[in-house]
Amino acid sequence: MPGHLFPAVELGKLLVVQGLEVTVVLGGEDNHGAGGSFLAGIEAASPSLSFHCLPRATLPSDVPAGSFEAQLFGLARASNPDLRDFLRSASPAPEALVIDFFCSSALDVGVELGIPTYFFHTTCIASVAFCLYQQVIHEQTALSFRDLGSDLLHVPGLPPIPADHLPAFILDRDSLSSKFFLGVSERLCNSQGLIVNSCRSLEPRATDAIVSGLCTLPGRRTPPLYCIGPLIKPDEAGMQRHECLAWLDGQPKASVVFLSFGSLGRFSAEQIKQMAAGLETSGQRFLWVVRRPTGDEHQPAGDLNTLFPEGFLHRTKERALVVMSWVPQQAVLAHGAVAGFVTHCGWNSVLEAVMAGVPMLAWPLYAEQHTNKVFLVEEMRLAVAIEGYDKEMVEAQEVARR
Repeated sequence: MPGHLFPAVELGKLLVVQGLEVTVVLGGEDNHGAGGSFLAGIEAASPSLSFHCLPRATLPSDVPAGSFEAQLFGLARASNPDLRDFLRSASPAPEALVIDFFCSSALDVGVELGIPTYFFHTTCIASVAFCLYQQVIHEQTALSFRDLGSDLLHVPGLPPIPADHLPAFILDRDSLSSKFFLGVSERLCNSQGLIVNSCRSLEPRATDAIVSGLCTLPGRRTPPLYCIGPLIKPDEAGMQRHECLAWLDGQPKASVVFLSFGSLGRFSAEQIKQMAAGLETSGQRFLWVVRRPTGDEHQPAGDLNTLFPEGFLHRTKERALVVMSWVPQQAVLAHGAVAGFVTHCGWNSVLEAVMAGVPMLAWPLYAEQHTNKVFLVEEMRLAVAIEGYDKEMVEAQEVARR
């Protein structure tokens, strides 16, 4: 997953600068194609940073096919024997093992081989605080988070979190994915430390709550916390300048609203039409990265006009640019013409907006993005929420109003 891989690579670069040799182990990913060229470019630029691809693992039979997160945990667990073999054969022997959230079971491999093992979190400190505190909540109630509805959860160092804003895969207490998540919470306390892609100045209360031991069960060890962010993947050098930047050059300073929802963010066809109608009514200049509607992901790009209300592109052509592809998000956010960012609240995107000094409109879609919204709006005061994001449809009037 790019959102996890790119920060891990940036962490690797930092360690290389300190004189270490770093190998990034990929869990059964296909390293050919576009992703392979990215990795090859990193290796060429930094010989002390290399990549190793484990054999593709077989999904364990106890993991349900319908749960994406449970599959990630399950595949990582199934890769442990290959990881163990690789670490045993590595020369020189590894001095430390740094693992992703979804690879939490690899802690057992590190312990078995006597390798100090650290977690690297590609999300915010507040999410780490909640993950640690889940053990406390689990002891306090036998209810599932889904049963709590919109009841507020009170976690040290965090604003109150509506239970129904938690990631869908942990809402049912007895689901395998929820049990995996609780297992992560327990394993965090057994690691040598927690490395987080954030900084205390951005999240002081969450940082202090973790360091003070307020997020773990009484008597449980709280591992050291290392806040090393923001780690942001730089734009690739030598790339041809994207057309959207030339368009931004022609716009007044701080006049453009930028809308982008990550590589996995998709909307229904009707929601896209509502967004288009709202943007047109608003009268604002905008740059909008659009992906094909939900259920239509694998169709060719085709004619953009078919996605929008009739005549929309023609009527807005003097003040808008709609792109149905990738854009260099960092460069866009850093451009002086951009005044605001409508975002899905993915943490990498949040960090890029923070570094560029661009205020955000929060429209969370999946995973931990709803809790990120709470932290951004209620705690950090860096965003305003789009009303209705948690309903079936955000109406055109709300898009126009914001």
